[in-house]
Amino acid sequence: MLQKFKEHINSDFSFLSDKKLLIAISGGIDSIVLSHLLHLSNFDISFAHCNFNLRGNESDEDEVFIKELGKILNKKVFTTHFDTENYAKENKKSIQIAARDLRYNWFKELIKEYQYDYIITGHNTNDNLETFLINLSRGTGLEGLTGIPPINGKIVRPLLAFSRDEIVLFAIKNNITWREDKSNASIKYVRNKVRHQVLPILREINPNLLSSFQNTLTYLNESQQIIDEKVAEISSKIIKKDPNGILKIDILEFDKTPHKKAYLYQILKDYGFTEWNDVVDLITAQSGKQLFSKEYRLIKDREFIILTKINTALEAINQFKILASTRKIKKPIALSLNIVSEEIDIDNKTIYVDKDLLKFPLIVRKWEYGDYFCPTGMNGTKKISRYFKDKKLSLLDKENIWLLANADNEIIWVISYRQDNRFLATNTSKNILKITAL
Repeated sequence: MLQKFKEHINSDFSFLSDKKLLIAISGGIDSIVLSHLLHLSNFDISFAHCNFNLRGNESDEDEVFIKELGKILNKKVFTTHFDTENYAKENKKSIQIAARDLRYNWFKELIKEYQYDYIITGHNTNDNLETFLINLSRGTGLEGLTGIPPINGKIVRPLLAFSRDEIVLFAIKNNITWREDKSNASIKYVRNKVRHQVLPILREINPNLLSSFQNTLTYLNESQQIIDEKVAEISSKIIKKDPNGILKIDILEFDKTPHKKAYLYQILKDYGFTEWNDVVDLITAQSGKQLFSKEYRLIKDREFIILTKINTALEAINQFKILASTRKIKKPIALSLNIVSEEIDIDNKTIYVDKDLLKFPLIVRKWEYGDYFCPTGMNGTKKISRYFKDKKLSLLDKENIWLLANADNEIIWVISYRQDNRFLATNTSKNILKITAL
């Protein structure tokens, strides 16, 4: 296996040859064999071991075992302890997901602090097949059936091409010892149930199951590549991004596209949406309709479906006050306020008001239904909602607009859009206040 491993590294992972590698080592056979293989191949490796405090003395014995291996192979060993159960409870996650999050976050910290190039994990072909079957049973798109990626950013998995049988045989032949996690025998976990109950039946049906699976993975990955290329082609025609990174799907262009649900799934799958029929229905929904995932929302506008991140940072704050002495604010919007002797710059970003007509503290706030103002260049009053409609502003545009108002809530300025007539500076104004949106 050692020679096969070296050839595999040279052909598919040659970029690792002069890199500083951090092995995620549990003490189980996969990570232990991986460590020996990389050591025998003369790689620059260190060990990172997590004690999740889930198995009492066994967890502590695993840690001792890894430290001893580090001494034997003369490798640096990093260890840490986690209160995994408490973390899972506080974050409402399963133990498995909690442990995964904790360890990968820690690995990232080690990489940054000690300048390692890659994290190396011991996933093998059997792990890949188990993941495939779990995803298949739960329901997934094609990408959920393409297997664990051998390279995923800073995470590299060079044992994916090797079966568990090959790994065990190598360990036995080379008198390599490892730690057995007794929980791996319990079928209360889904992965173990697949491993101990499902796979034996599949092997009865097809003794060459792993080989067939590897071939299938190759075909599925090639199919996914074709899909990715087509989605990229369609996306270039229908997706626009504004300077703030907000994604907009052009409804008119997208309406010409067949298989709308499939394309929307491919475009939006990473944003947490699950009700795909509702997502498709947005195309023909009334303007203003919204759909939410945990962190994102989709907004139906006149011409676009808009994807934006849910911003909760300012939602709990209704208004911001500006004192008479204030000269500059940075939040929620950057404004400067200065007394001047004359009006110079006239544009949507700057207004000149008669300070003596203002009532402090001024208020910066979002608009509300029922708000009205007296727009410059017009006679009488106008509701803010009507003004927005006439400007054909999207729901997102309207949400991002701030109003500047008097202490009694009379609107002075729809910031960066239109000033109110009532507070305009005139030739008789003694104190002219220049307010600029920065």
